[in-house]
Amino acid sequence: MAQLTALISVSDKTGILEFARELHALNVRLLSTGGTAKLLADAGLPVTEVAEHTGFPEMLDGRVKTLHPTIHGGLLARRDLPEHMAAIAQHGIATIDILAVNLYPFEATVAKPGCTLEDAIENIDIGGPAMVRSAAKNWKDVTVLTDAGQYAGVLAELKAQGRTSEKTRFACSVAAFNRIAQYDAAISNYLSARQDDGALAEYPAQMNSTFVKVQDLRYGENSHQTAALYRDLFPAPGSLVTGKQLQGKELSYNNIADADAAWECVKSFEAPACVIIKHANPCGVAVGVDAAEAYSKAFKTDPTSAFGGIIAFNRPVDAAAAQLVAKQFVEVLMAPAFTDEARAIFAPKANVRLMEIALPPGGTRPWDQGRNAQDVKRVGSGILVQTADNHFLKASDLKVVTKLQPTAQQLQDLMFAWTVGQYVKSNAIVFCAGGMTLGVGAGQMSRIDSARIASIKAENAGLTLVNSAVASDAFFPFRDGLDVVVDAGASCVIQPGGSMRDDEVIAAADERGIAMVFTGVRHFRH
Repeated sequence: MAQLTALISVSDKTGILEFARELHALNVRLLSTGGTAKLLADAGLPVTEVAEHTGFPEMLDGRVKTLHPTIHGGLLARRDLPEHMAAIAQHGIATIDILAVNLYPFEATVAKPGCTLEDAIENIDIGGPAMVRSAAKNWKDVTVLTDAGQYAGVLAELKAQGRTSEKTRFACSVAAFNRIAQYDAAISNYLSARQDDGALAEYPAQMNSTFVKVQDLRYGENSHQTAALYRDLFPAPGSLVTGKQLQGKELSYNNIADADAAWECVKSFEAPACVIIKHANPCGVAVGVDAAEAYSKAFKTDPTSAFGGIIAFNRPVDAAAAQLVAKQFVEVLMAPAFTDEARAIFAPKANVRLMEIALPPGGTRPWDQGRNAQDVKRVGSGILVQTADNHFLKASDLKVVTKLQPTAQQLQDLMFAWTVGQYVKSNAIVFCAGGMTLGVGAGQMSRIDSARIASIKAENAGLTLVNSAVASDAFFPFRDGLDVVVDAGASCVIQPGGSMRDDEVIAAADERGIAMVFTGVRHFRH
């Protein structure tokens, strides 16, 4: 077999010296550029600089070094076409069989505070992507490596059979084109957002998103729809897609959507919390001294809806919590961890999906960890993009607008109700007391209907709403909605305010003898 040639030109030199040593040991000829060539030569490896190989010096401060027919002819020549081989032989071009290239760190450069346009431009790689594309196009003959994680597998095949398999070369080609797409997308996003004053627009003129498929799903929202789950290229720690399924059936489209709602909600509580989701809405949320108490309280809100629900904890599930949850039918159970005893309790329930998801590094707070920065919604032939609703309300943000001041306990209940309300579909009305939901009204066209549904659900669950706290995700446009919740037993209300009839609603609250606070921010969830 003819001697193989490898061209190595990397910005990130992680593992490259070890890789080159192994290639040399396999009698692979080494070509390299600039700093990479110096690194290999200083390590005592025989390496030919690209300038010597092409007979043309690097120029324009290194902007031009591999853009040469000797390089691209060696990468693109098809070994199975005699005319290709004759053409490169005529011009004295040798084939290149392995290409190891990673690109100038454009993404890392523009992520640095104070990055200038000049810094960004100089970190746009030209020769690297050109070589990668050439090698990837000719994957039947060339192995292209764009990530250090690929080195070990390629070396193993070279040692075992003298060359890489066709399957590996094709996989490397796909990975290479994916990397180029990611790189070009990052450049386009950055330059499209660049404004005349040097600032970056929040939304670029062209948005290029990159997602990596996690898995195909059995079907979509309904059985006649197909579906797949994708993740961000670099998913945030503590997000749903970073989780590990420990047991149970494959997650469905609806499971994943509801699981995400449950996980995002439960992360917003500092105390041990449990969230039960059904059809994208919380049907029970509570905090307690531990996971077991939090679950017991959450389940009381709506035992009927909890059947077949999605349950999330922000604390490890121990035997006590597992024994309680195991009594009901649950689709998905999520937690930062499960004890061995809890795993044993669920082991006989083979269909129950257990998901272990690490909390963000900062725990359940601050809110900017493990959360999406933007929300995207598909519309006909387009998308709506907005910053994610990650607003965190502090008690100091509240404005008491009634004559009656809320007590310390009422403030605590109001803050809890407000947090839950952020995860309830609009129009949302949430009754709470003692760190648990009592009644949840969601997704109604009328806020009054949501209030009535919430009180009906509380009655059906045998829960009293006397002296409860109520959260409304948006303002009361008239006093009638306030009257409904007070008639049901509410003693305090939290709402955004901002209605043309705020004075009327405040007067009604004073008339009914309740405390009311404004947040100044609403939480529509559509």
